[in-house]
Amino acid sequence: MSPRVASRQDTRTALLEAGTDFMLRQGYSNTGIQEVLSSIGVPKGSFYHYFNSKEDFAVRIIEHFDQGYTARLLVTLRNPQATPLNRLRNYCDAGKDMLVANECTKGCLIGNLSQEMADQSEVLRKALSTVMGKWRDLFAACIDEGQQLGEINPRVSAHKLAELFLAGWEGAVLRAKSQKTTEPVEVYIELMFEHVLKT
Repeated sequence: MSPRVASRQDTRTALLEAGTDFMLRQGYSNTGIQEVLSSIGVPKGSFYHYFNSKEDFAVRIIEHFDQGYTARLLVTLRNPQATPLNRLRNYCDAGKDMLVANECTKGCLIGNLSQEMADQSEVLRKALSTVMGKWRDLFAACIDEGQQLGEINPRVSAHKLAELFLAGWEGAVLRAKSQKTTEPVEVYIELMFEHVLKT
């Protein structure tokens, strides 16, 4: 076993990170437990010391991914050096840059798994819905601040704008992956910031 997975907690974290990478690249159904274990040198029998099933593993991956993603999201959405509208724009620009860096592959783990598994597993659907709801609420808080400052459209509630912002972004990323071009996210950014959020 490699040094990076020397302790029980290290092993669990390594499994979650490896599982995240596999599921980002090839989805839930095409990810095998054995290939995840082999990628970090963990014996097959060890898996069930950490997770009850593949479905449980996926739930923990969702939670693990959310922890890191939410931490980065908060840095962007609560940046005191940028106005709320610019924070939202910075989020989109960073997402577009990530798509470019990955040649329009991978995308968002939560969006990918929602597309693949929401109709297949109620357990995963609930976990994914919880994460998306939390992200929406973070966007809503930023939008509400922008509305209070007079730089974001006040005619629609922050909650509804946040729902549209997140749903539209996830859809644009999905389209970018299927078309292998960032054009869908560029169209989304243009329309969202010039016509929807703009006062």
